[in-house]
Amino acid sequence: MKKKINLKEYFDAMKIKINDLNIRIFHFNMIQVNTLVCYDETRSGVIVDPGMSSAEEQQMLLNFITKENIDVKFVINTHPHIDHVLGNDFCVKEFNAPLVMHEAGLPIYKNAASHAISFGFPVFHYPKPDLFLSDGEALHFGNQIWKVLYTPGHVDGSICLYDEKNKLVIVGDVLFAGSIGRTDLPTGNFHQLIQSIKEKLLTLEDETLVIPGHAETTTMGKEKMYNPYL
Repeated sequence: MKKKINLKEYFDAMKIKINDLNIRIFHFNMIQVNTLVCYDETRSGVIVDPGMSSAEEQQMLLNFITKENIDVKFVINTHPHIDHVLGNDFCVKEFNAPLVMHEAGLPIYKNAASHAISFGFPVFHYPKPDLFLSDGEALHFGNQIWKVLYTPGHVDGSICLYDEKNKLVIVGDVLFAGSIGRTDLPTGNFHQLIQSIKEKLLTLEDETLVIPGHAETTTMGKEKMYNPYL
């Protein structure tokens, strides 16, 4: 018998509030990427992995940001795979915000248009990055300070964003609940991915909330205990 979906629980899971940080999770495009809008009481915020592939999804994001009166300071790509960058151009133009990513992902990002066509996505423009993030760098918006963790292995240019104050980490496709990112795509490397996870993520406290690029959230404690890859 198919389990009945509890809509309240489903939509509640798309909203996270820790102290003064708010995170709204959208599931965009056919690959269901987790696009995040993160903002605090100052109304300053960031968009992480804009994956909108249609005008309807673009409008959904715009409506939320307008309603919450969010001043978008950065558009951030955790890595250059096409499902995570489809909405770059819309966000950069609509919110007049700089596009930031790790420079090592640039060779793959430059081929985003051809990747989109091969996956059946609409033809979009992919703007050049305005800033490159480096390992250990601090990213500021509002009252928030996030630390950039360079975590290659899934793909060159993969970064995680660690919020020590609020005990959360945004991991893109590096780590999932009970799994890890795939390594069979260009520049993927299984041993490098495991090394990145062990050196940069498993050192975080057990209660750290993990927000992946797809599917549900988890905690570092659960992954240390139950993830078969670790």
